[in-house]
Amino acid sequence: MKDIILTGDRPTGNLHIGHYVGSVRTRLAIQEKGGYDKFYIMIADTQALTDNAKNVDKVTNNVIQVVIDYLSAGIDPEKTCIFIQSQVPELFEITSYFMNLVTVARLKRNPTVKSEIAMRGFENTLPVGFFCYPISQAADILAFNANIIPVGGDQMPMVEQTREIASSFNSTYGEVFTLPKGVLPEIKACERLPGTDGKLKMSKSVGNCIYLKDSPEEIKKKIMGAYTDPDHIKVSDPGKIQGNVVFTYLDAFCTDEHFKKYLPEYNNLEELKNHYKKGGLGDVKVKLFLNNVLQEILTPIREKRAFFEQNVDKIYEMLFKNSEIASKEARKTLEKMKEKMALNYKTISKK
Repeated sequence: MKDIILTGDRPTGNLHIGHYVGSVRTRLAIQEKGGYDKFYIMIADTQALTDNAKNVDKVTNNVIQVVIDYLSAGIDPEKTCIFIQSQVPELFEITSYFMNLVTVARLKRNPTVKSEIAMRGFENTLPVGFFCYPISQAADILAFNANIIPVGGDQMPMVEQTREIASSFNSTYGEVFTLPKGVLPEIKACERLPGTDGKLKMSKSVGNCIYLKDSPEEIKKKIMGAYTDPDHIKVSDPGKIQGNVVFTYLDAFCTDEHFKKYLPEYNNLEELKNHYKKGGLGDVKVKLFLNNVLQEILTPIREKRAFFEQNVDKIYEMLFKNSEIASKEARKTLEKMKEKMALNYKTISKK
């Protein structure tokens, strides 16, 4: 059997470069390689509502923005099924059955959930939906029997919990699900890109992101203000690479070809790092190089975006059509589950 691939994003804002290297670039590589059976990309609007229930417009208005980012980056709707989570009702019924297979204690141990709860400052205000979203995410994956899940490093615990839920269902009721495998970006720096301020994660809510749609001026301003080494005060001072956002971004984005174009006195990133660590290389020069690299990558994405922004109606048509396709596939899985669970009463009544 060929691979079934599923991935997605929460529509709480435009996609940033962390999304690009953490997932979008992987999706583009998969799309280019081909050879898969089905490829689903889900707009997780229902999941986004778990901590935005009183700010629905923030979610619904960003659905189209995220899809435009996808298309501008090169995702081809002829090769992938981009759909909206809330338009596939089968996912919610599957979630409800999975809830009986997971304990509260297990959810509390999920490191992704723990870090997300801490980041949002939830204590007694923790919504049940947010606490349970790993179960919903498992339903999203298993509804399509997806076996390949491209993710960033912080999402691997979610894939592991999905595997546990699939195994629990199979052992309790009978074989229905294959166990999915999480696939990380090839470059380690891409697994969890830090924010421009040096914080652990690039986050829309914190405001430390470089967005795919940012103007050249915005990109340069954010890069020039990015966190480096606070002890690297003079050009002659030795500098630290570890925790230096600019070098982390270069790890994720630059190639030897970029040096030939924009910084020919160095052959590669390793030479640039060695010079910085030894001393004699200023932050401004490194940041200007990073700016050239990101401008080269983001300019064509931004230019394509202008076209798609003029074709919103057609994009919605595509999303509605694909959501119907996804619903039919999820319905097949749901029917198999209910048969194994002896919930197929119509069949029983005919005996």
